[in-house]
Amino acid sequence: MEISRISHSLLFFFLVVISCSGHALSQDHRDFLRCLSLNAQNNSEIFEVVYTPNNSSYLSILQSSIRNLRFASSSTPRPLVIVTPVLETQIPAIVLCARENGMQIRTRSGGHDYEGLSYASQVPFVVIDLINLSEITVDVDQKTAWVQAGATIGQLYYKISQKSRTLAFPAGACPTVGVGGHFSGGGYGALLRKYGLAVDNIVDARFINVNGRVLDRKSMGEELFWAIRGGGGASFGIITAWKLNLVTVPGTVTIFSINRTLEQNATELIYKWQYVAPNLPKDVLIALSITRINSGKTGEKTILATFNSLFLGHVDRFLELLKQSFPELGVQREDCSEVTWVQSALFFGGYPIGVSPEVLASRVPLTRLYFKAKSDYVQEPIPEHGFQGIWNLLYEKEADMAQLIFSPYGGRMKEVSESAVPFPHRAGNLYKIQHLVYWDEPGMEASERYINWIRRLYSYMAPYVSKFPRSAYINYRDLDLGINNEGNTSFAQASIWGIKYFNNNFNRLVRIKTEVDPSNFFRNEQSIPPFYF
Repeated sequence: MEISRISHSLLFFFLVVISCSGHALSQDHRDFLRCLSLNAQNNSEIFEVVYTPNNSSYLSILQSSIRNLRFASSSTPRPLVIVTPVLETQIPAIVLCARENGMQIRTRSGGHDYEGLSYASQVPFVVIDLINLSEITVDVDQKTAWVQAGATIGQLYYKISQKSRTLAFPAGACPTVGVGGHFSGGGYGALLRKYGLAVDNIVDARFINVNGRVLDRKSMGEELFWAIRGGGGASFGIITAWKLNLVTVPGTVTIFSINRTLEQNATELIYKWQYVAPNLPKDVLIALSITRINSGKTGEKTILATFNSLFLGHVDRFLELLKQSFPELGVQREDCSEVTWVQSALFFGGYPIGVSPEVLASRVPLTRLYFKAKSDYVQEPIPEHGFQGIWNLLYEKEADMAQLIFSPYGGRMKEVSESAVPFPHRAGNLYKIQHLVYWDEPGMEASERYINWIRRLYSYMAPYVSKFPRSAYINYRDLDLGINNEGNTSFAQASIWGIKYFNNNFNRLVRIKTEVDPSNFFRNEQSIPPFYF
């Protein structure tokens, strides 16, 4: 890396700012900033995007991308420094200076990390917030796109839609999720049964390693390229951009959303869904969401099952298919809407049909609450009596805003080898469950109450989900599976959650980590360790 030197006058100004600040800075904090001033390319500009607790805008920058209010309180450990680089070339110096001064790095692209690990830690750390690295370039002729890691899924979808009506990308439903973390953990959405995961369609990347070198697929090698596509990129370095193969979709697709309560045979429909949804043609996705509602004028509690569907084709063909495969659901033409693919992305993102696709470009989430999540994989249909226990838990007070999301597999997902990328959950899985509980009460007491509720739900589900291991999805990170508060994860500790997230791919990830980051610089409370730690 070419090293630039800051002018004497700028260095003097920098030191004056430190000495005259209203708050004391730790020595490693000051040494980090001094190192950055001496080593950053475009060093005269780097301090325009450096924020410390002494800056009036520090707190607003920190909180701007926090999506889980559990980690927005003043008691949450905060970074010593936040940097929001505008150029990839500014990042290597941040890596080198953090290493030199014994500070960890947390990389944030969208802030949706379920356990806040991209912006909170008990150890001295720097946040590299990639919000300014959000450029997207779409090549319609080649059916490819380069997207910087700070862009959101919604921004990617919107950019593609501005270039083509028949190109898409198989990523997630929530439009404000950053692509950096989403893709590095696997990434799935409404197109997974047709085209698999986001990482199944990634062909190159820009990556900064522990030595500050900027690498692409060729220079990083196939093993590291394998690891960052589903193994959690933050364990290995900093991903700054991804190259995607875009996929083809019809100009018109069909969507529907149908609600059924227990009084409308929801339990029977859910039970049947387990047999139908994973075995439908690849062009069909019928996802399922389960919540509790107050029913009718009496306000009595009941369970609501919502079936959300995407069909890559016209409504007539879809209705004929449903008539043969799932007649019990009773889908009618008036339940369906023919839309473009980007309009279906809005629909799965929680927006009403007909809203302008421009809203996808916004980074502002539809909701911002306290929440805790867990995940499971189901390999044998849950018996009807098994759902009754779920209903009983959903009737409890803490489940007022709880939700279970069932995502069917099959199709392309069962065709890809479990070792093709680190994400292993392929053939043999009927569907995945995301367990969620939201609340809007501040305070530790409330958090403990709601978290205990979801832990009891998770315990109840044990007989009905995957075993040896009880698998989980890395992008729904769950520190209940294991944690090292020092962030210096040992192999033995990491294997507890690593096997759940990665199954047989965990050992390969450890070997790669040992080769590319033997000192375990890039680490967090649930990171891949080198073998000997």
